[in-house]
Amino acid sequence: MNERTWMAKPYPSECIGLADEGHHLSCGKVSYHRRCLEPFLHEKRININRLSGKLSGYKDASKPIFLSKEEAAKIPASTLKTNAIKEPASVNGLFKFSTTDQGSQLNQSVRKADKSHASGKSSRISSYVAVLRNCAKHRDLHKGRLLHEDIMKAGFLEECSDALVTMYAKCGLLTKAKEILNTYPSRDVLSWTALISGYAQKGLGKDALDYFEKMQGAGLSPDAVTFACILKACGSIGAADKGERIHDEIAYQGLLESDVVLGTALVDMYAKCGALGKAQQVFQKLFSRNVITWSALITGYCQHGEGAKAFECYEQMQCENLFPDAKTYACILKACGDIRELDKGEKIHDEILRQGLLDNDIVLGTALVYMYAQCGVLIKAQETFNRLPYRDVTSWSALIEGYTQHGQCEKAMEYFEQMRAEGISPNVVTFTSMLKACAAVGAIAKGEKIHDEISKEGLLGSSILLDTALVDMYAKCGVVSRAHKVLNGLYSRDISTWAALIAGYAQQGHCEQAIICLEQMQEEGLSPDHTIFSSLLNACSHLGRVDEGHMYFALLTKRFGVKPDLEHYTCIVDLLGRAGHIDKAVRVIQEMPYSNNIEVWSALLAACRQWGNTYIGKWAFEHAVQLDKKNTAAYVIMADLYASAAMREDAKGIQVLGVENEA
Repeated sequence: MNERTWMAKPYPSECIGLADEGHHLSCGKVSYHRRCLEPFLHEKRININRLSGKLSGYKDASKPIFLSKEEAAKIPASTLKTNAIKEPASVNGLFKFSTTDQGSQLNQSVRKADKSHASGKSSRISSYVAVLRNCAKHRDLHKGRLLHEDIMKAGFLEECSDALVTMYAKCGLLTKAKEILNTYPSRDVLSWTALISGYAQKGLGKDALDYFEKMQGAGLSPDAVTFACILKACGSIGAADKGERIHDEIAYQGLLESDVVLGTALVDMYAKCGALGKAQQVFQKLFSRNVITWSALITGYCQHGEGAKAFECYEQMQCENLFPDAKTYACILKACGDIRELDKGEKIHDEILRQGLLDNDIVLGTALVYMYAQCGVLIKAQETFNRLPYRDVTSWSALIEGYTQHGQCEKAMEYFEQMRAEGISPNVVTFTSMLKACAAVGAIAKGEKIHDEISKEGLLGSSILLDTALVDMYAKCGVVSRAHKVLNGLYSRDISTWAALIAGYAQQGHCEQAIICLEQMQEEGLSPDHTIFSSLLNACSHLGRVDEGHMYFALLTKRFGVKPDLEHYTCIVDLLGRAGHIDKAVRVIQEMPYSNNIEVWSALLAACRQWGNTYIGKWAFEHAVQLDKKNTAAYVIMADLYASAAMREDAKGIQVLGVENEA
């Protein structure tokens, strides 16, 4: 049964206090003075005046007496007079009543009686404010709303507006909090901070910044808590420029010297915005650092693909005798997964087990699933996943992403359906992984269904990764026109989205259309990077389109101002070699500035095996093993080349040489 409890404080006519659920009579927490008063409570009708007199002698009088429904019903409304209790100090927090019809009538009678007692106004307002704060503390929106109704009827809205703003903000009802603040402009920094914090918690950074500026415009100075909240808001929307200005304000006020919470908020803001150098700089200057500060920095490095740096911070933290908590472990496990550090990840797993942290921690368990999945140890990832106390969309996504990345796309699709069968809805990460799986196996029908779901959920345009995966899925499934249509419908496109479409056109042999897309991308202020040309050259290489490949290679510098890098040279050597133009491939190698590279020589050697060119093949082989004597692939390819040319002794000699260099 849903119960609400009322407390007489400090007069019986002010029954507005909220009892803690944990202190109900049924819990057996009966105070000493209640036991002394048991005889009174067993009377047919309870006389509040007699109870008050009995209580006035107790030191423990501030502790409430909890009345059952039956006991509350015994109190006659006739005793509820404004002078019913003469000693307010002795009955502060005296009674708490369960909500029944009788209890509600009692409370209404009390309020009615009190309206004629003007001298109690200040006390009533104080009581309302105190209880609203209690609602805010315990996030009790239901009771807070009921109290709001009482305050409106009593006519104390303006006096209680600050407490109402704080209560609604902390309970997550930001629209209501904003409405009250706009109606009754506050001079209380706490109220403004509560609303700003509420927006920051929900990721509504722009709204938080708007109210931060309004607060300052009203002549109110932010305190350390306000600054910490607004820095969180800046981090959530990547507003590094505004965060930096707030940093200047904090430094000007000298708040950073001893406030580790504020320092941590600054590190976290810069880290989330990708300004990792600035985050590190602030971190180094902090007078005091704790595990949370370290975790903020480590998380920043993880989120921006700096797994090695994250692990370095993790080890340095331990050198300072600060030991990781569950959140830190979760961050560093992600780093281990990102940089494929399986050994380190397994050691951390052992530490977690020794400390018994894994039992009921879904976040930590999911981080372990992610680490094993990213490292390709899918059986271990599956075992860890199966042992989780429960599975949410994040843990499912970690497993599905792992299967997709390591080529087990059918398995990924199987788990996707199993997740949905358990009633869990996919998120952006899950949908992205599934689109990649569909692209890998050419499952266009499945991909179209997922596209429909994404559109219905309103997720299209919410994530560059998701948008790119959708364009890439259609392009790789050969429906490039549909991929182009999706891209045209996107509000925001980046290089990766364009690259997926351009690669699709190149793979279909539509070179002119690919070039048109390159030019359109430039018109949007995006310059083609080396990855786009690498994908174009790779596509031409696999399709044997030598002329188009040469054209793209020439366009690199002539039209788009991109300096060819090692990957581009390797692609063009591979393209020419596959097409049988060994002499042209050799000329490219002789003219390129990266001749001492194993990939280039390996590409040429593979082409020589394909076309049976032992002379150039030997030359390529010698350069390859000179760079890496233990390059097993080079020995195998050269031995095959000799064997194909019926040069068995030479083939045997290469095999022997390979074994000797392997030792």
